[in-house]
Amino acid sequence: MSTSDVPQDPQELRAQIARTRAELGSTVEALAAKTDVKARAKDAAAQAADRAKGAASDAAGKAKDAAVDAAGKAKDAAVDAAGKAKDAAGRAKVAIQGQAAGLAGTVSDKAVVVRRRPVPVAVIGAALILAVVVAVVVRRRGR
Repeated sequence: MSTSDVPQDPQELRAQIARTRAELGSTVEALAAKTDVKARAKDAAAQAADRAKGAASDAAGKAKDAAVDAAGKAKDAAVDAAGKAKDAAGRAKVAIQGQAAGLAGTVSDKAVVVRRRPVPVAVIGAALILAVVVAVVVRRRGR
């Protein structure tokens, strides 16, 4: 400062000294903060912890969203599979009913034939029984 910058009024001089002291105090505090390694390390650690917490929170949110999405897809797939199984069961039921109806028709046709001609059926049955008896007797004698 030059002598021309120095205020002549004592009040102004005191105010300027107070401002200078405040500026000097701020400067000293800033320099002290820069030299305080322990406090700076704590601040850096706190900032890193905050960033890690934020990243963990974001990851948890993404994982939750992915789980909800996967659950929805699994539910849709299960519903689709259940529908396909129901359709397949319906088709199988219709096919079995068709086959059963065909067999019932064949059996009823054979029953009608037996009722119309009972003697030939009885003769064939007796011949089969006789053949079995003869086979058993021959086998026993062969021992």
